[in-house]
Order: sequence, then structure tokens, then C-alpha cells
Amino acid sequence: MSKFHIYGIGAALVDTEIEVSDEDLNNLNIEKGLMTLVDEARQLELLDYLGDHLVASKRASGGSGANSIIAANYFGANNFYSCKVSSDENGNFYLKDMADAGVSCNSNDQLAEGHTGKCLVLITPDAERTMLTHLGISETLSEIELDLEAAKNSEYIYLEGYLVTSPTGRAAAIKLRETAEANSVKTALSLSDPGMVEFFGDGLKEMIGNKVDLLFCNEDEGKGFVGANSVEEAAEGLKQYASTFAMTLGAKGALVFDGTTLHTIDPHPVKAIDTNGAGDMFAGAFLYAISHGHDFATAGRLASRASAEVVTAFGPRLPPEKHQTILSEVVS
Repeated sequence: MSKFHIYGIGAALVDTEIEVSDEDLNNLNIEKGLMTLVDEARQLELLDYLGDHLVASKRASGGSGANSIIAANYFGANNFYSCKVSSDENGNFYLKDMADAGVSCNSNDQLAEGHTGKCLVLITPDAERTMLTHLGISETLSEIELDLEAAKNSEYIYLEGYLVTSPTGRAAAIKLRETAEANSVKTALSLSDPGMVEFFGDGLKEMIGNKVDLLFCNEDEGKGFVGANSVEEAAEGLKQYASTFAMTLGAKGALVFDGTTLHTIDPHPVKAIDTNGAGDMFAGAFLYAISHGHDFATAGRLASRASAEVVTAFGPRLPPEKHQTILSEVVS
């Protein structure tokens, strides 16, 4: 029996959410709706400009993969996460926050000199999120941070697509995927962002290898990755890269392919305030469900319900107790 349900790997980032206008984005020459990598000087410049926009919210460990792993933990999974933080205050905070969420991480003695990664999440009135990320020490995440024994004793490994921007991070993700394949551990990957698909598509294909067991994407990522003009074409094209997949469609719900049948997942209409973390929550809830004996249709319904809930408030997470409420509503 596997010790861990899911072994994830991804960036370790401390998030700051800021409410902005479209005019602010234009003034700062920021492309809306994407994740853009910036250096520390640019991030400080942005913080200075946006100092009076700060949202009063609690600091939390972040990064796309971490958000998914924590969500799955809160639903009831037992998970492991590989990341890299510095021996600074943010790094110590990050590891404590992950431990408080019940997630096992690679050894704390790997704390390095430098700066822990930070992400500015800019939220416009239409609830769209735009991210400016300084990876810091996360840019050097490598095979050193892997715990291959933990990976071999997991049911799934989960690769954050954002790792494609780092040569050492991409190599670590590929090593983790190869280890999983050699030990009959299922593989999952998220395409993460339309910008990753547009500018790093070949690297994502390296991370996928011949085919992953499960792929997560949204509509724009799916269409961009396979060069499709419609959702239907994208769904067909994704079968070349994944045995199963889940493609979110925003307010239109989702499509889930279980290897045989394509399931249409109904949306949950809500008033969106902040879409940051919606895809992360979808992946985390979905991975929890399929690693606990539920079929893909049920996993899709749980993921759809949870991701709809997360966009109704600021932040990429739900309170821990909320996960069990949602689970009881969807899974009888």
C-alpha cells in the first residue's frame, strides 16, 4: 500500500494579493491574465507603485503545485511536496505553513542562502488574476530536492508545469516522472498557464515524455498546446499526450476524459471575486477523489464545486473545515 497519495513538485512562493484596475496594469505595462517572471528589482518597483492597493490578507505558502497539494491534504489525502526555500524568514514561514497543513516536505536541512520566492497576484474588478513572480531560490530547484523513495511509495506524482522555465527544475520534474514510470506510480501534470504553453511548449512535452496518465489544463492552455481552434479539437488532441485529462472551461464547467468516456461537468454559478487558485483547487480536489476510489465523473463534480467556492473570496485557498463540507455535499 502506498505511503503517500500524491507526491508533488513545484515552486515555493509566498504570495501577496493586490487589488488593481486595468488602468494600473496598463500603466505598469503588465500583460493581463498571465504569469510573468520578474527580477527582485522589478517586483520591488511594482510594490512601491501599488503600496496603497494592498489587500489585508493572511500570508500563506503558495505556488501552484503547493496549493493543489494542500487542498488535497485538507480533503483527506496524505501528500509529499518537493520544493526549495531559503534560510530567510519567508523560507522558515513557508515550511512551517506546509507542515501545519499536514504536508510532508523534503528535508529542512536543505535550506539555502538566498531569497525565498515571492509572487504578486494582481486582481482586477472582473476577478481575473495576473501574476508577477520572482522565483528567488526556487529557480534552482533540482534533483537534489527529490525524495525518490517517497516518490516510489506514492500513488501519483504531480508535476507543476511552471517548472518548465527552470532548466534544473524541468530536469527534476523529468527525473521524478521517469522514477514514477519505472515503479508503476501514476503520473499527472498541469500545463499551468497559457504563457507556459505559448513560450515553453517543447519543454512541457519533454516533461510529459511519451504520455502522462493524467493532464490538467484550462481551455486556453488545452487549445494552445495542441493547436486547436475549438474545445472539441483540443479534447481530441490531448489524447496524444495523456491517457486521461481534465480541462476546465471557466463558467462553462469542465470536460473530464477517463480514458474511455468524455464527461461534461456542470458549472456552479457564483459571483467571482478572485480567480487566483481556481485551477489549483480543481487539480487538488480531483487528485484527492481519484486517489480515494472515486470515478472521474465524481472527481470532476467535486473539483468543479471546490474551485467555484474558492473564487468567491480572496486567496487561492479555502478554510480547512470547508473542504469537508464540500466533500459531504458532493460525495454521499
